[in-house]
Amino acid sequence: MHAAPSPGAHAPAGSAAPPRQEYASLDHFLAGIGPRAFRFAELGLRQRDDALDAVQDAMVKMLNYKDRPTTEWTPLFWRILRSRIVDVQRRRTFRLRWLAPPPEREDGGLPDWTDEGPGPARVHEGQEAYARLSEAIARLPARQREAFTLRVLEELDVATTAEVMGCGEGSVKTHLSRARATLQQQLEDWR
Repeated sequence: MHAAPSPGAHAPAGSAAPPRQEYASLDHFLAGIGPRAFRFAELGLRQRDDALDAVQDAMVKMLNYKDRPTTEWTPLFWRILRSRIVDVQRRRTFRLRWLAPPPEREDGGLPDWTDEGPGPARVHEGQEAYARLSEAIARLPARQREAFTLRVLEELDVATTAEVMGCGEGSVKTHLSRARATLQQQLEDWR
């Protein structure tokens, strides 16, 4: 359930930023961004319930900005969500929850897969690939994880990613380069 990509979303690095997409309503925007936002939050927080809460909080906060131009919604939403994730992470650190092992999912399995089209072997391969990638991304330092997720998985341009992360475009490129190198090294044996 993705919003249609904006024209030029796959423009080469160094080119002008693509125009930001306009949406029919805030409900349409939130419906399109919800599943991607949940994946982003779950990778950052590593706990399903906290991820759901963070996304819900970000969506509720977006209601305060419904009068803003629709072209501002995407970076604004990602900034709000990122801020909420950082708040939850800080609260965890304060409570020393980082000393405890990461909690298991209720069902003990991998995230639900909605595409039932492929056969069982293909589904298993996809789940294994997603689990390996998720684990590798989760081991990245926070800024590298954010840069990789926003640039590669969410396909935001460098300028928007820098705006969301609150840093310069050069920093985004550095974090992304380091994340890609680390992921390539971690996943090399799996190819």
